[in-house]
Amino acid sequence: MADSLRTLLSRLSPGDRLPSSRELIKEYRVGPATVARAIAALAAEGAVVTRPGSGTYVAQRTRFGDAAAAGDMSWQTVALTDRAVDTHLIADPLGPPPAGTITMDGGYVHRSLQPTRALSAALARAARRPDAWDRAPAGGLLALRTVFARIVGGSVVPEDVLVSAGGQSALSIAFRAIAGPGSPVLVESPTYPRALAAARAAGLRPVPVPLDADGLRPDMLADAFAMTGARLLYCQPTYQNPTGTVLTPERRRQILDVARASGAFVVEDDFARHLGHGGAVPRPLVADDRDGTVVHVTSLTKPAAPSLRIGALVARGPVMERMRAVRLVDDFFVTRPLQEAALEVLSSPSWDRHVRSLGAALRERCAVLAAAVTQEIPGATLAGLPTGGLHLWVRLPSGVDDTLLTGAARQHGVAVSAGSRYFATEPPAAHLRIGFAGTADHAELAEGARRLGAALADVGPRQQRGAL
Repeated sequence: MADSLRTLLSRLSPGDRLPSSRELIKEYRVGPATVARAIAALAAEGAVVTRPGSGTYVAQRTRFGDAAAAGDMSWQTVALTDRAVDTHLIADPLGPPPAGTITMDGGYVHRSLQPTRALSAALARAARRPDAWDRAPAGGLLALRTVFARIVGGSVVPEDVLVSAGGQSALSIAFRAIAGPGSPVLVESPTYPRALAAARAAGLRPVPVPLDADGLRPDMLADAFAMTGARLLYCQPTYQNPTGTVLTPERRRQILDVARASGAFVVEDDFARHLGHGGAVPRPLVADDRDGTVVHVTSLTKPAAPSLRIGALVARGPVMERMRAVRLVDDFFVTRPLQEAALEVLSSPSWDRHVRSLGAALRERCAVLAAAVTQEIPGATLAGLPTGGLHLWVRLPSGVDDTLLTGAARQHGVAVSAGSRYFATEPPAAHLRIGFAGTADHAELAEGARRLGAALADVGPRQQRGAL
């Protein structure tokens, strides 16, 4: 009976009335109990709506996946209480860009710049190992930890290294291991939005400390430690995201001295170690730290490929035991084939060649984009060309709303990042972060800048109309 009614429903439209129970009993030659049970089954499926005294009607048809959304989820508002994960810092507020959009808002290199052949070969070899699917050590494979220790340098040894599932996972582990909920964490201003999100998800309160052309200001840092009582600083000393600044050697010493005097940890996010544009890359802070002040975070994702989710934490003392404990609670260990593949890649001579060629390509792209921005966006200000990293930090002309401009840019077919997302508090001026690593070639970079200039020309009249 229910199957027969489903066939009938397929010929009707939403809102149409089904025949009455008496008519169905007569047509299908069944008893009233059978009709009642069949209609109840269809109502449970959401196919019909019964209205006592009126009849049974065809329900509004839902698209696949929409049926679950029809439930009443309002109870979750009470159950979830305070927000722990700040999703607006993680998700793109404008949604996925449509096809044909020039993407200059990402943090990964274009596929043409990735060592895909080497990665594929390494993963294939790793998967053929007899122990490929065995459980990996919680801290990571010894051979991989040894390679990471060598990359960091100084007196770092494999026992100081904890392998993580990329840099974001490492940040989350460090924040939760070092500071308790409600504690302040000092951060550069501006800084990496997903670090802010990870800190807030750990229950920490980000407190901004200003940057200048030489990086984080030690005088302001000392004041911030004194005023807040913070025991944790998060910073990116080398090719800072989003500004591209490099902390000077003198300030590196000063910041470590200030942190030690305050009894605080420094989480050093060294995401761009392999993203220099040529020339010497400064030593990481942890390489010259013998007191366990620095917790170092590094990753292979940025210079290799988005799905090579392999990173590392480097630390000494009890804080490492804390981080190992958090890792066990989270996911036990990083999948072994991926660790083996990363080890294969890092141990190959082709890795150094890839890093050198990537640096040369990034340097060229950076110069092309800087010239195009200067030409296409009148009034925009570049503090200077970064010597590493994946982005330009551009100050917009006075009076331009960066959020409005990014929305207009999408309509013109180019995606960039609003600078306001990179500040823990209100930004002092409007900026854009514009990436030069994710496009296909130089021509696409130039075209992206042209589209951005057109969007800026469109935003001006809009803002004037809004003011009126």
